[in-house]
Amino acid sequence: MVADTSALRGVAWDHRRCWGPLDASVPIYAETHGRQVVWERRSLYSFGEGNLDEYAARYDLVIFDHPFVGEAAQRGYLLDLTDFVTAADRERFAADSVGASWQSYWADDRLWALPIDAAGQTAAWRADLMDRHGFDVPATIEGVIALGEAARARGCWMAFPGKPTDLFCCFLSLAASTGETPGERADRLVSEETAGQVMELLRRLIAQAHPEARHWNPIQCFDHMVANDDIVYVPYAFNYINYATHPARPLTFGGPPKVFADRPARALLGGAGIGISAETADPEAAYAYAAWLCGQDFQTGEYVRAGGQPASRAAWQSAQCNALTGNFLANTLAAMDDAYLRPTFDGFVPLFREATHRITAVIHDEAPEAAFLSWLNDSYGALREGTARTVAAQ
Repeated sequence: MVADTSALRGVAWDHRRCWGPLDASVPIYAETHGRQVVWERRSLYSFGEGNLDEYAARYDLVIFDHPFVGEAAQRGYLLDLTDFVTAADRERFAADSVGASWQSYWADDRLWALPIDAAGQTAAWRADLMDRHGFDVPATIEGVIALGEAARARGCWMAFPGKPTDLFCCFLSLAASTGETPGERADRLVSEETAGQVMELLRRLIAQAHPEARHWNPIQCFDHMVANDDIVYVPYAFNYINYATHPARPLTFGGPPKVFADRPARALLGGAGIGISAETADPEAAYAYAAWLCGQDFQTGEYVRAGGQPASRAAWQSAQCNALTGNFLANTLAAMDDAYLRPTFDGFVPLFREATHRITAVIHDEAPEAAFLSWLNDSYGALREGTARTVAAQ
């Protein structure tokens, strides 16, 4: 159980985008509210795919990825925040949401976190290199593949993060951009026809991508881009505000490419929420601090100045915030509003985790594609059926 002490303890994921504004908040909150807060960190992998319950048992506040809300709703290790948010709070947060960010933290008609960080898969490029080589930002996947070919002829590359997690996220983004909404049917995640199209597109993209890209997550990809001059464009990667302000080689972020010219791109929604442990000794104090962190005043001010990527729509539309971030927020807001919200019911995170390794084996190690797609849809359908049975029994 979390100890009953005067200081609230929280755990964040280990990147400046997350811990920068949290660390900045500590002295401000202590001065204005008289409450001490201590933040610790965990890895990006743990944030996206690790076990959330073990952190909820040790901390008052947990920053986590929204796909965990279904698990949290079933297992009870986070507090249901509907007991804390007022009707005015709900209206304010809903109106201030970036895309489906506010919606993503609800499960079983209960709220499990407040949105503190909004993100999604978007495109990123080195505008200076694109201009140097005379390249245009591609509007479609076919344009991305053509750009990759042209870049290789000039001694540079197109790339996208290809670690297992990011590869499967890209699969979902491409599928959602075909016009199908993955998971909308209970018997399958993605139709056989769409899945086959997407797998072929992934192979074609990888054939033109930087040879090290398969080992990168977005941070590693962007770190390479701001340290070297050999990657001109990335079509899909979870966006990071910090790279738009790099002093020497800033990245420009914008909407992802379309799969079909007449259909919108709907890349995967990311971001983070702040939840409260069911074990906390002072839930009211924990909620008061979380709501303050996620409120417009802090989000449009120190949150952005400290390197954070806000969840408040007011910040994304703020001229001051955009001036501080190379227009990162304004350039990607439309893509965020169109972003695809993946399933969040209990059991989807383990399925997602397993799928990342299976799709990697197909793309890189020639494992049978048909077997992977059959497993994916059969597993998804079984999970949905099990969830329906559980709900019916309640």
